[in-house]
Amino acid sequence: MQKTTFMEKYPVYTLELDKKEIRLQSVDAIIEYFEKKIEAHPIAKLIAIFNHSEHTKEINGEVAPEILEVKNIIFCFGTAIPNTKVAAVRPRSIGVCELKDKFIVEFMEVPNEQLHQLIESWVKELV
Repeated sequence: MQKTTFMEKYPVYTLELDKKEIRLQSVDAIIEYFEKKIEAHPIAKLIAIFNHSEHTKEINGEVAPEILEVKNIIFCFGTAIPNTKVAAVRPRSIGVCELKDKFIVEFMEVPNEQLHQLIESWVKELV
């Protein structure tokens, strides 16, 4: 797993998975895997599955030619709303992208270290 800074401000964690080294062979299968993790968690709440590539194509937006499909699973761990700023960092999203020979799974750093480690473990379990 690699941490990078996107657009000079967003901490993003990335795991690239060669299709030969992963048992799940579609974006939908990977999204379903995360959906089960979220549903099994005592406080996580699934919000939506967003077909990002479909949406972008429908509005005649641009999708890089190497990207075959992109979906996001959107969910929340919120147990408290201590201030208004919390709404800016929730909900969470994990993006799953398919390229010809690999899947790329990415998510933004979670402010709560324990929950960040949990999401990181879910992603790493894909290998």
